[in-house]
Amino acid sequence: MHTAINELIDKQEHIETAARALKAISHPLRLKILCVVGDQETCVQDIVEAVGTSQSNISQHLAILRDKGVLQTRKDANRVFYRIADQRTLQLIALMREVFCGISVHRE
Repeated sequence: MHTAINELIDKQEHIETAARALKAISHPLRLKILCVVGDQETCVQDIVEAVGTSQSNISQHLAILRDKGVLQTRKDANRVFYRIADQRTLQLIALMREVFCGISVHRE
């Protein structure tokens, strides 16, 4: 085997982190939420409007994504803003948006 593959396999913590994130992401509504959030910070109200389901339903899915470390939050007065927590997950979402949503993200 290649050395790089052996190093990857040896990084069990990274593999487990990736598996948890991918499992959390693997729900259609959560994928849609992540496509909406993309590479920016987005408030719950904007996510609800863009996704088109109840705020209660969106909040449940946001909580799962936050608990699994996919999203981070920031509060500003009575508004909660979400952003993708990890640069690697952000790259994965950008690729997913490009491949499945037809949204090309230009990286600087």
